[in-house]
Amino acid sequence: MKVRRSDRLIDMTRYLLERPHTLISLTYFARRFDSAKSSISEDLTILKRTFHERGTGILETVPGAAGGARFIPSISKQEAEQFVKQMASSLSEQSRFLPGGYVYMSDLLGRPDILRQVGRIIASEYQDGTVDAVMTVATKGIPIAQSVASYLNVPFVIVRHDSQITEGSTVSVNYVSGSSNRIEKMALSKRSLKPGSKVLVVDDYMKPGGTVRGMQSLVKEFDSTVVGISVFAEGALTGDRVVEGYTSLLTVGTEDEQVNVTAGNYLEKIFTD
Repeated sequence: MKVRRSDRLIDMTRYLLERPHTLISLTYFARRFDSAKSSISEDLTILKRTFHERGTGILETVPGAAGGARFIPSISKQEAEQFVKQMASSLSEQSRFLPGGYVYMSDLLGRPDILRQVGRIIASEYQDGTVDAVMTVATKGIPIAQSVASYLNVPFVIVRHDSQITEGSTVSVNYVSGSSNRIEKMALSKRSLKPGSKVLVVDDYMKPGGTVRGMQSLVKEFDSTVVGISVFAEGALTGDRVVEGYTSLLTVGTEDEQVNVTAGNYLEKIFTD
Protein backbone atom coordinates (compact mmCIF):
# COMPACT_ATOMS: atom_id res chain seq x y z
CA MET A 1 0.00 0.00 0.00
CA LYS A 2 1.44 3.34 -1.08
CA VAL A 3 2.07 6.00 1.52
CA ARG A 4 1.14 9.66 1.12
CA ARG A 5 4.03 12.08 0.73
CA SER A 6 3.27 13.86 4.00
CA ASP A 7 3.37 10.55 5.86
CA ARG A 8 6.52 9.53 3.98
CA LEU A 9 8.32 12.71 4.95
CA ILE A 10 7.48 12.26 8.63
CA ASP A 11 8.61 8.65 8.69
CA MET A 12 11.76 9.31 6.66
CA THR A 13 12.72 12.16 8.98
CA ARG A 14 12.31 9.98 12.06
CA TYR A 15 14.22 7.13 10.45
CA LEU A 16 17.16 9.31 9.44
CA LEU A 17 17.37 11.17 12.78
CA GLU A 18 17.50 7.87 14.66
CA ARG A 19 20.39 6.61 12.49
CA PRO A 20 22.94 9.43 12.17
CA HIS A 21 26.05 8.82 10.03
CA THR A 22 24.37 5.78 8.43
CA LEU A 23 23.88 5.53 4.68
CA ILE A 24 20.27 4.56 3.92
CA SER A 25 19.74 3.41 0.35
CA LEU A 26 17.02 4.76 -1.96
CA THR A 27 16.04 1.15 -2.60
CA TYR A 28 15.25 0.66 1.08
CA PHE A 29 13.01 3.73 1.22
CA ALA A 30 11.36 2.81 -2.08
CA ARG A 31 10.44 -0.62 -0.74
CA ARG A 32 9.45 0.71 2.66
CA PHE A 33 6.92 3.11 1.14
CA ASP A 34 6.14 1.23 -2.09
CA SER A 35 7.19 4.32 -4.06
CA ALA A 36 9.35 5.08 -7.07
CA LYS A 37 12.98 6.06 -6.45
CA SER A 38 12.32 9.34 -8.26
CA SER A 39 9.67 10.19 -5.64
CA ILE A 40 12.05 9.26 -2.83
CA SER A 41 14.74 11.50 -4.36
CA GLU A 42 12.30 14.40 -4.40
CA ASP A 43 11.44 13.74 -0.76
CA LEU A 44 15.11 13.73 0.19
CA THR A 45 15.60 17.06 -1.57
CA ILE A 46 12.84 18.54 0.59
CA LEU A 47 14.38 17.11 3.76
CA LYS A 48 17.85 18.28 2.81
CA ARG A 49 16.65 21.85 2.34
CA THR A 50 14.57 21.83 5.53
CA PHE A 51 17.37 20.35 7.66
CA HIS A 52 19.71 23.05 6.38
CA GLU A 53 17.29 25.94 6.85
CA ARG A 54 16.28 24.84 10.35
CA GLY A 55 19.82 24.07 11.47
CA THR A 56 18.92 20.44 12.17
CA GLY A 57 21.95 19.03 10.40
CA ILE A 58 23.31 17.99 7.04
CA LEU A 59 21.61 15.47 4.78
CA GLU A 60 24.20 14.03 2.44
CA THR A 61 22.88 12.43 -0.73
CA VAL A 62 25.06 9.89 -2.47
CA PRO A 63 24.31 9.26 -6.17
CA GLY A 64 24.58 5.97 -8.03
CA ALA A 65 23.19 2.47 -7.71
CA ALA A 66 24.63 2.06 -4.22
CA GLY A 67 23.70 5.61 -3.21
CA GLY A 68 21.25 6.94 -0.70
CA ALA A 69 21.10 9.48 2.10
CA ARG A 70 23.07 10.02 5.30
CA PHE A 71 22.06 12.36 8.12
CA ILE A 72 24.89 14.18 9.91
CA PRO A 73 23.91 16.13 13.06
CA SER A 74 25.26 19.66 13.34
CA ILE A 75 24.43 22.91 15.09
CA SER A 76 24.44 26.53 13.96
CA LYS A 77 26.73 29.11 15.51
CA GLN A 78 23.73 31.07 16.78
CA GLU A 79 22.18 28.07 18.52
CA ALA A 80 25.50 26.99 20.01
CA GLU A 81 26.18 30.51 21.31
CA GLN A 82 22.71 30.69 22.83
CA PHE A 83 23.16 27.37 24.62
CA VAL A 84 26.62 28.23 25.97
CA LYS A 85 25.33 31.60 27.19
CA GLN A 86 22.40 29.91 28.92
CA MET A 87 24.67 27.37 30.64
CA ALA A 88 27.13 30.08 31.73
CA SER A 89 24.29 32.07 33.27
CA SER A 90 22.86 29.05 35.10
CA LEU A 91 26.23 27.95 36.47
CA SER A 92 27.19 31.47 37.60
CA GLU A 93 24.73 31.37 40.48
CA GLN A 94 26.71 31.87 43.69
CA SER A 95 24.79 29.09 45.46
CA ARG A 96 26.65 26.62 43.22
CA PHE A 97 30.04 27.31 44.80
CA LEU A 98 31.57 24.22 46.44
CA PRO A 99 34.62 23.92 48.74
CA GLY A 100 37.84 23.41 46.83
CA GLY A 101 36.89 25.84 44.07
CA TYR A 102 34.39 23.55 42.32
CA VAL A 103 30.95 24.39 41.01
CA TYR A 104 27.88 22.19 41.42
CA MET A 105 26.48 21.23 38.01
CA SER A 106 25.16 17.69 38.43
CA ASP A 107 21.55 18.88 38.33
CA LEU A 108 22.02 20.40 34.88
CA LEU A 109 23.84 17.34 33.56
CA GLY A 110 20.96 15.21 34.76
CA ARG A 111 18.49 16.91 32.45
CA PRO A 112 17.83 15.08 29.15
CA ASP A 113 17.26 18.31 27.19
CA ILE A 114 20.65 19.70 28.23
CA LEU A 115 22.43 16.39 27.65
CA ARG A 116 20.97 16.21 24.13
CA GLN A 117 22.33 19.66 23.31
CA VAL A 118 25.74 18.93 24.84
CA GLY A 119 25.97 15.72 22.83
CA ARG A 120 24.89 17.44 19.64
CA ILE A 121 27.34 20.32 20.07
CA ILE A 122 30.32 18.06 20.79
CA ALA A 123 29.40 15.62 18.01
CA SER A 124 29.18 18.48 15.50
CA GLU A 125 32.93 18.98 15.80
CA TYR A 126 33.49 15.42 14.57
CA GLN A 127 30.93 15.22 11.78
CA ASP A 128 33.59 14.00 9.33
CA GLY A 129 33.22 10.48 10.70
CA THR A 130 36.72 10.12 12.17
CA VAL A 131 35.52 8.75 15.54
CA ASP A 132 35.16 5.00 16.18
CA ALA A 133 34.40 5.19 19.91
CA VAL A 134 33.73 7.69 22.69
CA MET A 135 35.57 7.24 25.99
CA THR A 136 34.88 8.66 29.43
CA VAL A 137 35.70 7.87 33.03
CA ALA A 138 33.09 6.78 35.56
CA THR A 139 30.86 8.31 36.72
CA LYS A 140 29.78 11.87 35.93
CA GLY A 141 31.02 11.79 32.36
CA ILE A 142 28.85 8.79 31.43
CA PRO A 143 25.65 10.62 30.41
CA ILE A 144 27.65 13.07 28.29
CA ALA A 145 29.53 10.24 26.57
CA GLN A 146 26.28 8.42 25.88
CA SER A 147 24.72 11.52 24.32
CA VAL A 148 27.77 12.22 22.14
CA ALA A 149 27.96 8.58 21.06
CA SER A 150 24.29 8.56 20.06
CA TYR A 151 24.81 11.53 17.72
CA LEU A 152 27.96 9.99 16.25
CA ASN A 153 26.32 6.54 16.18
CA VAL A 154 29.38 4.86 17.68
CA PRO A 155 29.93 2.84 20.90
CA PHE A 156 31.00 4.52 24.12
CA VAL A 157 33.33 2.92 26.65
CA ILE A 158 33.63 3.59 30.37
CA VAL A 159 36.99 3.68 32.14
CA ARG A 160 36.81 2.73 35.83
CA HIS A 161 39.09 3.40 38.76
CA ASP A 162 38.48 -0.08 40.16
CA SER A 163 38.29 -3.26 38.09
CA GLN A 164 34.89 -4.95 38.12
CA ILE A 165 34.59 -8.73 37.99
CA THR A 166 31.84 -8.32 35.39
CA GLU A 167 34.31 -6.59 33.08
CA GLY A 168 36.48 -9.68 32.60
CA SER A 169 40.17 -9.15 31.78
CA THR A 170 41.21 -5.51 31.90
CA VAL A 171 44.05 -3.25 30.87
CA SER A 172 45.13 -0.77 33.53
CA VAL A 173 47.47 2.22 33.78
CA ASN A 174 48.72 4.41 36.59
CA TYR A 175 48.42 8.17 36.22
CA VAL A 176 49.04 11.30 38.25
CA SER A 177 45.82 12.94 39.40
CA GLY A 178 45.95 16.59 38.48
CA SER A 179 43.91 17.75 41.48
CA SER A 180 45.59 15.76 44.27
CA ASN A 181 48.92 15.02 42.56
CA ARG A 182 48.60 11.40 43.69
CA ILE A 183 49.28 8.24 41.72
CA GLU A 184 45.96 6.65 40.82
CA LYS A 185 44.80 3.76 38.66
CA MET A 186 42.27 3.38 35.88
CA ALA A 187 41.24 0.28 33.97
CA LEU A 188 39.27 -0.72 30.88
CA SER A 189 37.97 -4.11 29.80
CA LYS A 190 40.01 -5.70 26.99
CA ARG A 191 36.77 -6.29 25.11
CA SER A 192 35.67 -2.66 25.24
CA LEU A 193 37.91 -1.18 22.57
CA LYS A 194 39.13 -2.66 19.31
CA PRO A 195 42.82 -2.14 18.42
CA GLY A 196 43.31 0.65 15.93
CA SER A 197 40.27 2.61 17.09
CA LYS A 198 40.02 6.38 16.78
CA VAL A 199 38.82 7.58 20.16
CA LEU A 200 37.11 10.77 21.29
CA VAL A 201 37.68 11.41 25.01
CA VAL A 202 34.92 13.34 26.79
CA ASP A 203 34.40 14.40 30.40
CA ASP A 204 32.18 16.69 32.42
CA TYR A 205 34.93 18.73 34.07
CA MET A 206 38.66 19.16 33.63
CA LYS A 207 41.07 21.15 35.75
CA PRO A 208 44.78 20.34 35.21
CA GLY A 209 43.80 17.37 33.01
CA GLY A 210 45.43 14.46 34.85
CA THR A 211 42.45 12.14 34.37
CA VAL A 212 42.23 12.96 30.66
CA ARG A 213 45.95 12.29 30.27
CA GLY A 214 45.42 8.95 32.01
CA MET A 215 42.78 8.05 29.43
CA GLN A 216 45.20 9.04 26.66
CA SER A 217 47.73 6.59 28.08
CA LEU A 218 45.08 3.89 28.30
CA VAL A 219 44.10 4.40 24.66
CA LYS A 220 47.72 3.83 23.64
CA GLU A 221 47.68 0.48 25.47
CA PHE A 222 44.96 -0.59 23.03
CA ASP A 223 47.10 0.46 20.05
CA SER A 224 44.52 3.13 19.35
CA THR A 225 44.59 6.89 18.84
CA VAL A 226 42.94 9.82 20.61
CA VAL A 227 41.49 12.02 17.85
CA GLY A 228 39.89 14.58 20.15
CA ILE A 229 39.24 15.72 23.72
CA SER A 230 36.01 17.50 24.62
CA VAL A 231 34.82 18.60 28.05
CA PHE A 232 31.65 20.30 29.21
CA ALA A 233 33.61 22.66 31.46
CA GLU A 234 37.24 23.43 32.24
CA GLY A 235 38.40 25.01 35.46
CA ALA A 236 40.25 28.30 35.19
CA LEU A 237 44.00 27.85 35.86
CA THR A 238 46.93 30.17 36.36
CA GLY A 239 49.40 27.52 35.19
CA ASP A 240 49.50 25.10 32.27
CA ARG A 241 47.35 22.03 31.76
CA VAL A 242 48.89 18.63 31.22
CA VAL A 243 46.88 18.07 28.00
CA GLU A 244 46.62 20.08 24.81
CA GLY A 245 44.25 20.30 21.87
CA TYR A 246 41.07 20.00 23.89
CA THR A 247 37.70 21.69 23.36
CA SER A 248 35.57 23.07 26.20
CA LEU A 249 32.08 24.53 26.18
CA LEU A 250 32.57 26.54 29.37
CA THR A 251 35.34 27.95 31.57
CA VAL A 252 34.61 27.95 35.29
CA GLY A 253 36.44 30.38 37.55
CA THR A 254 36.11 30.63 41.32
CA GLU A 255 37.84 33.24 43.43
CA ASP A 256 37.02 34.40 46.95
CA GLU A 257 34.05 32.03 46.86
CA GLN A 258 32.67 33.85 43.84
CA VAL A 259 31.65 31.94 40.70
CA ASN A 260 32.45 33.26 37.25
CA VAL A 261 31.48 31.10 34.27
CA THR A 262 32.26 32.15 30.70
CA ALA A 263 32.35 30.54 27.27
CA GLY A 264 35.09 27.98 26.71
CA ASN A 265 37.13 27.70 23.52
CA TYR A 266 34.51 25.73 21.53
CA LEU A 267 32.86 28.67 19.77
CA GLU A 268 36.18 30.26 18.82
CA LYS A 269 37.67 26.95 17.72
CA ILE A 270 34.73 25.61 15.69
CA PHE A 271 33.09 28.71 14.25
CA THR A 272 35.76 30.74 12.49
CA ASP A 273 34.84 33.61 10.19
